[in-house]
Amino acid sequence: MNGTVTVIDKSAVRIHSYMAPDDSLNVTTQLIETPARVIAVDAQYALAYADEVVAYARALGKPLDRVIITHAHPDHFHGAARFGVPVHALAAVRDQITAQGDGQDPSGTVIPVADVTPTVEITPGTEVVDGVRFVFEAHRGGEAADELVIKLPEQGVLVAQDLVYHATHLFLGNNDVPGWVKAVDELAAAPGYDTVLAGHGLPASPEVFDQLRAYLADAGELLGDDGEAYKQAITARYPGFGGPFLIDIGNQYLFGAGNAENSESAESA
Repeated sequence: MNGTVTVIDKSAVRIHSYMAPDDSLNVTTQLIETPARVIAVDAQYALAYADEVVAYARALGKPLDRVIITHAHPDHFHGAARFGVPVHALAAVRDQITAQGDGQDPSGTVIPVADVTPTVEITPGTEVVDGVRFVFEAHRGGEAADELVIKLPEQGVLVAQDLVYHATHLFLGNNDVPGWVKAVDELAAAPGYDTVLAGHGLPASPEVFDQLRAYLADAGELLGDDGEAYKQAITARYPGFGGPFLIDIGNQYLFGAGNAENSESAESA
């Protein structure tokens, strides 16, 4: 297996957290295994890694029920069709995906937008699946314009996806550091969650919120008008972090293509 799977046992629920390798931005798909089914959250960027997630999920011996797309960045929805199940998302996220049109995975394979457009609209609120309570929350601003957060209160699991990165560099292309700080503060204030699932990186404890606050503060300090200078400064401050290409992608959005390495292949994170 190319990706890294972390399994977290929460009695009635088991979480299988699949993190793609560094060459695919360490993007993470969460597989939530309930007593009778598997619910996937986010669908990978590279189709090869989406296929690896699907094969792992099928091997669990329970039917895949749905794939939930938390936000409209291609690294989280390009592989949606490979799951072969209904695609769920907030209405705003669905509309943002549709507006992007056809995409392309890193191998050059064209991904028709019709194949990955969510068909089931998520309304914020609570849904009970196999006796497990899922709480869906819509957040605006931060890493993306609109993001879905999923809470499993009884299990103490917070599926934060791209409002949380764990030991990886941040994509700042949405140009909303204050909004991201606000979202982190809101998530950190929710009591009772000992497991935080990140959209990039491995599962974390609540201590990840302090790490995020520090990184965002440093980004606000170091960001200027030169993307390459910013990259050198932030990677020097966080030398052990993965996903440096995420900085290049963000720089393309913040400063233009000339500031991003390999900008011809850059996609939103």
